[in-house]
Amino acid sequence: MGKASPGPTPGFLVWRLAGKWRVAVDRAVAPLGLTHAQYVLVASLHGMQCSGERPSQRRLADRTGLEALYVSKLARALETTGQIERTRDPRDPRAVQLALTEQGEAVARQAIAAVQQLLQQLLEPLGGLDAPRTRAFADELTTLLDVPLTPSVPNDESTQGTTP
Repeated sequence: MGKASPGPTPGFLVWRLAGKWRVAVDRAVAPLGLTHAQYVLVASLHGMQCSGERPSQRRLADRTGLEALYVSKLARALETTGQIERTRDPRDPRAVQLALTEQGEAVARQAIAAVQQLLQQLLEPLGGLDAPRTRAFADELTTLLDVPLTPSVPNDESTQGTTP
């Protein structure tokens, strides 16, 4: 076993922060009829549409980091509530394009505003959304997100005695 850490591991802190954020966003967007995952989808779709894009489910999955199958499931649920429309891509009949409806745009704008308020609260100890410490924090998170991770094999001798 390695030396005892004087405090929580970075992995534990990332897990705690991710959970805290997920719960807070779920609570903020629930009055709009959204879950956190649905929020990620509509907010990302909103941003892409504002840039003139009408993305495929695959492109949206790549953008959000969600699995394509999960994006498909979320898109179907949002389609039944009238917030997005799913259409076949005329260039590729296997692909499905997504777009927010008028109702979906309105919900997306409200949800984005609610989550922006949460983000401001979360980042206040670092000086707020536009503070140098916040930018440095975002840079560090981006660095970590860019690291490819390969799961180790259970009972592999090289992972014995290590903790997450």
